[in-house]
Amino acid sequence: MKHFLLFFTCFTGVQPLSGQNLSAQLIEKNSKTPIPFATIKTGDYSGTISNEEGFFTLNAETPENHTITISCMGFESKTLSFGDIKALNYVIILNEALNQLDEVYLSNKKPSVDSIIARVKRNAKRNYSTNLRAYQIFRRTTDYMDFEHLDFEIDKATHVKKQQLEAVNHDLQSLTNEIMNSKTVHFTDFKGTFYINNDSTKLTVNKATRLLDHDKNFSIDNVQERAQHILLSYLDTTKTYKIKTGIFKIEDSLSLAQEMKKEQEDSDKETFSIKNLKNATKRQLRYSQFYDNSFLMNLLDTRLYDYTLEDVTIYNHQLTYVISYQPRRGKAKYSGKLFVTDGDYAITKVDYSYFENRHGSKMNLKFLLGVKYEENLSSGLLIYEKQNDSTYQPKYIKHESGSYFYVSRDFTFIENSKDRYKLSTDFTIEGQTKSKEELLITGLKTINLNDYDAITQEKKVPYQTLTKFDNTIWESEETLEPLEEMKAFGVE
Repeated sequence: MKHFLLFFTCFTGVQPLSGQNLSAQLIEKNSKTPIPFATIKTGDYSGTISNEEGFFTLNAETPENHTITISCMGFESKTLSFGDIKALNYVIILNEALNQLDEVYLSNKKPSVDSIIARVKRNAKRNYSTNLRAYQIFRRTTDYMDFEHLDFEIDKATHVKKQQLEAVNHDLQSLTNEIMNSKTVHFTDFKGTFYINNDSTKLTVNKATRLLDHDKNFSIDNVQERAQHILLSYLDTTKTYKIKTGIFKIEDSLSLAQEMKKEQEDSDKETFSIKNLKNATKRQLRYSQFYDNSFLMNLLDTRLYDYTLEDVTIYNHQLTYVISYQPRRGKAKYSGKLFVTDGDYAITKVDYSYFENRHGSKMNLKFLLGVKYEENLSSGLLIYEKQNDSTYQPKYIKHESGSYFYVSRDFTFIENSKDRYKLSTDFTIEGQTKSKEELLITGLKTINLNDYDAITQEKKVPYQTLTKFDNTIWESEETLEPLEEMKAFGVE
């Protein structure tokens, strides 16, 4: 079925998503497979990137004679007009770049991989500068939750009728079935400008959206709150309750009316904190930066990693070394590839993921506090573009993280009255959580200190909630082309 769909795409073409957008797909000539993460340059400081399925979208209102340049590691670059893309029926075929390793080193000495790494580090300050820059950005976050085990069990109930207990257990079981049978995923997009002045940053946001199904919005806290709501609804709704969980006691009074009021307040907000969006963007951008003890500088630490020169290719008319790396000491965690230009020794592409049996932070208090956690996924991709000032700026940053979690807690609702009636329940939840963060730089410019000081950062930004994918929301704007799972969201 997968091969049929690809065949159908290649030979019938990709139609524009709407009257205002032009959507096309990049295909490898020989294998006919999609080409992901190719850069599509629409101007000196603007452009987009193909997604994991090889698709990209441009503004169809642009004149047909306007040209774009498509570049991808391992493939020959191609320049096309909008008219050319339409004539090709929205399917663009790229030729694989010839491997020139033997030709290059026929008469010259093959460089030492350690000397290449040393030159990358030595030239990093000159090749990469992010200070006093304004980046036009589009950021997408995709969050997944996969529950492997979920269980609620009432241990003790005083002053609760048998019929009520049966109803509580029925509702809790229904909640369990709903959660276990659901695929929890939601998407957050925003577009704005990110400003950098040394360690100080600011963010302005033009538009933000959330694509989610409220009925399937299951996080650990959300599951706990929904179970709590069910329990409260079967107690005396005129009373308030304290909650005791394990050795902790929550002194704030709780009631069903308060819970419903809180839910209404949360649904009415529909705003993002600009500070939170800024910090998340800043954290992601740091993966692409070179400074003492940064992520990239650690990957270039010859005490931690072993390197192998695997290939030489041409990328954007530059000779590029393909270097694989993996840990040489237990402290190192990643393996992947570095793509380094000959001449200025700049990294233009990095991919990374946890090496075998490596993991991030880990906590096992399963028997003491009923909590276990392990970060078992960390991978990503960095792509840079050379600018007119000869610096290399990030074009696309992707980071995926994931964790295993286990939480087992007992909850006791204690009535605030002289009788102090109680209802106790055990709550166990286990599963995997995953998040994919993508940052696309659609344009940039150099600014001065006065420009930076003049920027006012708001505290909140409203967002539009969508329950079904709508391709007109980001119409005529340079963004990341959504994957099929996003396009299919909310469609029965």
